[in-house]
Amino acid sequence: MNIIFLTLANINSIDDRGIYTDLLRTFVHKGHHVSIVTPKERRNGIETFLEKGENYNILHVKTLNIVSTNIIEKGIGTLAIEYQYMWAIRKHLSGIKYDLILYSTPPITFTRVIKAIKRRDHAKTYLLLKDIFPQNAVDLGMFKREGILHRFFRRKEKQLYAVSDYIGCMSPANVAYVLKHNPQIRTDKVEVCPNSIEPDESIKEKEDTFEVRKKYNIPQNAVIFIFGGNMGKPQGLSFLTEVLEANNNKADRYFIVIGTGTERQKVADWFATHEHTNSVLLDGLPKREYDQLVKACDVGLIFLDQRFTIPNYPSRLLSYLEYKMPVIVASDNNSDMGKIAEENKYGFFAVHGDTEMFNDQLDKLTKNRNLIKEMGENGYAFMMKNYTVERSYDIIMKKYNTAPSP
Repeated sequence: MNIIFLTLANINSIDDRGIYTDLLRTFVHKGHHVSIVTPKERRNGIETFLEKGENYNILHVKTLNIVSTNIIEKGIGTLAIEYQYMWAIRKHLSGIKYDLILYSTPPITFTRVIKAIKRRDHAKTYLLLKDIFPQNAVDLGMFKREGILHRFFRRKEKQLYAVSDYIGCMSPANVAYVLKHNPQIRTDKVEVCPNSIEPDESIKEKEDTFEVRKKYNIPQNAVIFIFGGNMGKPQGLSFLTEVLEANNNKADRYFIVIGTGTERQKVADWFATHEHTNSVLLDGLPKREYDQLVKACDVGLIFLDQRFTIPNYPSRLLSYLEYKMPVIVASDNNSDMGKIAEENKYGFFAVHGDTEMFNDQLDKLTKNRNLIKEMGENGYAFMMKNYTVERSYDIIMKKYNTAPSP
């Protein structure tokens, strides 16, 4: 069948590793044809163009700057993107009749595009819900609840849910939240379709670990904790720096902070003005180099701002589980990520902002390397059972094959 995937993620190659490209490659390998529609922000200076591959197309659409830009351009760009996508699809992909429309949040402003393709092709639609907006913006104080912006985007959110035949959420808590706050949605329309990856088959060898640690001047004998990925407001990174300060000068542990995002400069300012004998801040790395660094670490760290009322489930968890690393999840009480980690014995939970509780979890792992190994194996087994793209593919195809025709 023919599938079109609409995303705000910047996809340059279908061969890159990532939760979307891994899933789309699976569809291609199963014999489907996939069209990917992805933004090329104006800062790149590239006009809209269509790239053709074997059983796939990538339509790179010129947009305004949407990521790492001022809030005005981000807002205008987010609203304009559906018109830019619609124009580009009509110009470059009008000859393809689509059977399935896949799309992810953010953004929530693809409704017009989805409706147009759904009506034209009688296609079925599946939303990969990765972000519950605008409530997350309300939680972080970016919008006033029931203010003009909140009401406007809430209408957009409801429209997106209405046009979706099915909604795949990241975890059970996500499903419960969506149904509770959107009683107009049928319960059989919402299901768990988690973040997933195509597992890396490479083996974590000791010599690789030694060389990577040497390359980045990381201690060979300390337990290495890593926080990697996006560094934005949702992570509540002031708590991360509190943890680093509370653990400074402890030679049995070492912290790596790596990534990019709107809040990175604040973290960099902390590193520039505070003593940090057992921690380092690194620039973002290409995916393959980042994976090599993660493989050389022992424990993954996840932070979610304690103000969240929505249950987030960051995809950075997958890299940690893939390389057999336990996790410590510092989050609000609404997220079920920490609960799932503890129930399946591959990680610990700490309330975001509770330094004493977080340090207790650090101590448990620092003092017991056998526990690190045991929990790492548990996490890998859990990932292989629950978080592979094969499973996500099966979930989506089951709904596609059983859904009534539009």
